[in-house]
Amino acid sequence: ASFTISLHKKDNTTVTIKLRPGVPPSCRIRFKNFFGSELKIKPGENVTFAFTCSTPEKYFVAEIQKNIDCVSDPCPFGDVHLYPPGLPRLNRTYIWDVKASTKAGLELKFCAPWLRQIEPGETCPDSISYNINSSIDEATVNIGTFCRNGSVSRVKLLGGVVMSLHLPWHSPLTTSGFNIANRASIKRLCIIESILKGESSITLMSPNYPLGFPEDELMTWQFVIPSNMRASVFFHNYSLSNCERKEERVEYYIPGSPSNPEVFKLSDSQPANIAGSFNMSLQGCDQDAQNPGILRLLFQVVVQHPQVDENVTYLVDLSKEKNMTVTIHVEGWPSHVPLMSEPICLICKDPRTCDRVLALASGAVYRISFLCKDLSQLRITAEKGIGCMDIHWCQRKIYSLSVPKAITKLPIRLHKFIWKLVATDLINVEITSPSLKLHQHIPEQRCNTSYSYSIVSATPETELNVGVFCPGGSIEKIQMRNNITIALKTFGKGFVNESIHQDLKMSFVPHIKEECIFTVSPNPKAKVYLQTPNSLYGLPPYVSVSWFIVVPSKQTARLGFSKDRMGIACETGRAYVNIKEETLGAEEIVRREDELLPPPRNMYHSFWVNVSNCRPVDKTQLTLLFWVTFADKQIDLGIILAVVASAGVLTAIGLTVYCVKKKKKKTQNPMVGVYNTNVNTQMPGRKGLFGKGRQTNESHVYAVIDEAVVYGHLLKESNGSVAPEVDVYRPFDGPIGSLPPSPPPFSFRKDIKRSSNTEKEPPPLTDTEQDTYTFAHQKSGLSEDNGDANEKEKGDTSVPLLENKEQDGLVE
Repeated sequence: ASFTISLHKKDNTTVTIKLRPGVPPSCRIRFKNFFGSELKIKPGENVTFAFTCSTPEKYFVAEIQKNIDCVSDPCPFGDVHLYPPGLPRLNRTYIWDVKASTKAGLELKFCAPWLRQIEPGETCPDSISYNINSSIDEATVNIGTFCRNGSVSRVKLLGGVVMSLHLPWHSPLTTSGFNIANRASIKRLCIIESILKGESSITLMSPNYPLGFPEDELMTWQFVIPSNMRASVFFHNYSLSNCERKEERVEYYIPGSPSNPEVFKLSDSQPANIAGSFNMSLQGCDQDAQNPGILRLLFQVVVQHPQVDENVTYLVDLSKEKNMTVTIHVEGWPSHVPLMSEPICLICKDPRTCDRVLALASGAVYRISFLCKDLSQLRITAEKGIGCMDIHWCQRKIYSLSVPKAITKLPIRLHKFIWKLVATDLINVEITSPSLKLHQHIPEQRCNTSYSYSIVSATPETELNVGVFCPGGSIEKIQMRNNITIALKTFGKGFVNESIHQDLKMSFVPHIKEECIFTVSPNPKAKVYLQTPNSLYGLPPYVSVSWFIVVPSKQTARLGFSKDRMGIACETGRAYVNIKEETLGAEEIVRREDELLPPPRNMYHSFWVNVSNCRPVDKTQLTLLFWVTFADKQIDLGIILAVVASAGVLTAIGLTVYCVKKKKKKTQNPMVGVYNTNVNTQMPGRKGLFGKGRQTNESHVYAVIDEAVVYGHLLKESNGSVAPEVDVYRPFDGPIGSLPPSPPPFSFRKDIKRSSNTEKEPPPLTDTEQDTYTFAHQKSGLSEDNGDANEKEKGDTSVPLLENKEQDGLVE
């Protein structure tokens, strides 16, 4: 097919058809007897031509340029047409080069649906784009590139303009979509007008973006917004030039403002919550000739309905808090930032200072409001630091790890509250939950509460993920080394109600050897699962962790492991599992990594479980899970019968003695016990304190004599005589208690050396060190037996108090 293009000379239009860049000349243009790859048709020419291929749009483009001189000739104001007609279906670029005086202004007015500015390199969905350049003398400034379907309705320029329209070969567009009008001088580079109706958002850039804004220039954006809407400005990307004179700034003209124009630096938080239309101007400066720098700006204007209760403010009192920051943000921040085209929620700390993210620091009081339709899109993340550099200063302090009411009272859901606990190497952290206790979240016992705590212990050598915990469990206390991070994370909307009962507390304690010590007081009716920290990656090398499980006195615990072996092989060192009851003489159970773990066993007293790691070989990791259950202690039936029988015998003996005494009192004289001054009243002391033995004296004998006149008036019956009786106190041979052990057992920490200057506790007394006291009655012919009785007392090493004054002084 052939094409004929006829250009009028007065139209001052040139048509050029040429190969697309980078395309091989497989198709050519046939003009008369000439075959070529380019055809140029000048004003006043009439040309007929054809292509040697059936798909010329793959190889050629057309450029149509119209020159308009508004300086020497009248300007053809009005609608701009696509001329000439009859062009082949190629990708086309229409260029209107308008020259005008700087004493006058030109206005490009676009038809609905107006234009939308795009960033360099971005393409339009329909491949139709406009490019506007300002031309003053020989200087050209790129105002911007625009797509259809936007809010930019007019562009006013000082001096000339070069306007381009790019159309794809398949576009059915037949009109340019804009007209040119004459305006008085605007006294600035350009004015871009944007009409925003309803809730919307627009992104705009400074001229020449991302290159520099012209030196010492001024431009303005006019925003036409309904008075019942609210607009907010956000600077997303900007840079500043090096100014010699003046200062780069942004000026706002807001109708009704008492301080127009309002001047802001580009680094300031820009105005928000603006009611109705406003103007914004960008002013450059005189730049340093040697190092000018670049002034550029990319910003966003968001228009939305005011909140129904837009005048409602919320008080956030952080005046009594220390080292805390509160950030209110959109859900998913900071990893997910909403697109600029998405509806947004704004947080305002005063009526004109709003942003998508608002950070509040401790030590101040804030009144905030929200410009947002749906507050459920917002979240709160807070962080608080607690430190201790001197254990003497902070050892007795107890810190509450609860979320302040200033946060829970806000209509925003708390996403995360982080406590960072910092201490020196010789100071550790103790976390307690006295009433709620903590529940370890593992597959065997998952948390179902509205919040949980993630605890991480960090040392210079390793980072230990202690685990995830929630309230309502069995762990009363956790002791950890060095710096600790506790992150409270919420799930669902129930946290506000459940947070009322938070009881997590923290204190700083002296150094511990283990990385972590848990104190567990399980519910007797529940089965408790406990797992070593860092379960995903295994316990770090050479780390030791202990659990102290409290067993009630009337119950028996049963301890079991979830697998038969530790499941690791050691490259260096040994891995151990140690189990020991907290009672005197208890046997310690020790298993290495190459041995079978102990089978389920009953524990009758509170006990320790310790897991110590070696350096495992590659691809092996130490992760242990064990469980504890409780049952009431069972009393043997034989014991019960024996106790009942013993009670019956004792009752019978008591009745017999009572009857005999009643009978004897009728004929006996009252008997009196007189204190023997030679008796030792010293309590059993340290072994070897006294040098003389009990068997060499009679200090333990109380003599009984017939002296009725002394205490006889106390007896109800004084007639008759009483035969002397003998009563003997026997040593107690029942179970002997012990001092509470120092947790964890020393057998778990074999590398700790005991201090040589520590005073040793005296050993517990044995049966041979107890005193036996004898009451002897004077009977005829038996007084000489007292000496024999003394000979039978063996193992007693104490002496009478009054035999040696030095020993008496020691006691005092």
